[in-house]
Amino acid sequence: MPETALQSLQMLDRQHYLSCLFVPEGKREAFAALLAYAAELRRIEALVSEPLPGEIRLQWWQDVISGERAGEALNHPIASKLMVAADEHLLPLGTLQNMAEARIFDLYHDPMSEIAALETYLGETESAVIQLAGLILDPESARKAAEAAGHAGMAIGIASILQQLPRRTAAQKMYIPASVLEALGIQTEQIFVGDEAAQSKAITALVALGRKHLKAFLKLGKTVSAQLRPAFLGATLCEPIYRRAEKLGAKAFSTSIQLPALLAPIRIAYRAMRGW
Repeated sequence: MPETALQSLQMLDRQHYLSCLFVPEGKREAFAALLAYAAELRRIEALVSEPLPGEIRLQWWQDVISGERAGEALNHPIASKLMVAADEHLLPLGTLQNMAEARIFDLYHDPMSEIAALETYLGETESAVIQLAGLILDPESARKAAEAAGHAGMAIGIASILQQLPRRTAAQKMYIPASVLEALGIQTEQIFVGDEAAQSKAITALVALGRKHLKAFLKLGKTVSAQLRPAFLGATLCEPIYRRAEKLGAKAFSTSIQLPALLAPIRIAYRAMRGW
C-alpha cells in the first residue's frame, strides 16, 4: 500500500504526478492528495460494469468528505491524506463533494444534452481540481485566476474525452453534446454504427470547442502566477491530443490517442519553468 499521496498518484495518474514534482515540498503531499482523489473518481467508471457499484463508491467518498466515515478514511491511503489537505488548506468541502456527484454521469448512458451541460460537468470535475489546487499553492492568486481555471479545465476535459472515445463508444456513451451533433445534422446512432463521415465531423467540432477554451486560457496566462503554474500544467498536453485526434479523424472513435513517452515530461517541465 502506498505510504504517501504522491506514491498513490504516481500509480494512478502519471501525467498529474509529473506536475507534482514542480510543487514546493511543503505543499506537495496536499497537492498530490487532491489530484489522487480526482484520479480515483475518474477511474470508477472503468472499474464497474453496472451503475450501482459505481454510485456506492462515489457515495462513500461523499460520506468521507462530510465526516461520516472518519474511521474508514483513516485507513485509506488517499482519503486520509485528502482530509488532512482539506483541513490544512481550508478547501471547500462542498466543492470536493460536487466532484464526486458530477461523476455519476459517467456511470450511465444518458447523452450530454448541450454545451452548457458539458461545461457544468467539466466545471465541477476538471476545473474544480485546478481551482482547489490553486488554493493549496497560492490562495490569493487562485481567486484571481478563477476564469483561467474554468477555461483550462474545459480544455483538459475535452482532451480527456477525446482520449476515452474508444472505450466509451464501445459502451455507447456519448459525451459530445447532442446540440452540437444536431447542428451538424448527425444522429447519435450514426456515431455508434461507425458512420465515418459523421464521426469525422464530430471530431472536428469537439476539437474546435477544446481549442476555443484553450485559446481563452492562454489569453489569461498572465493571471496565473508562478506559484500557481503546477495546477495548470495539465493544459500543456491539450494541443498535442487535439492534433492527434484531428489526424485520426473518424478513427479516433476506435483508436486510442497515444502520445510519445517523452512528450509529457518535456512539455510539463518547459511550462513549469517558463509559464504561459
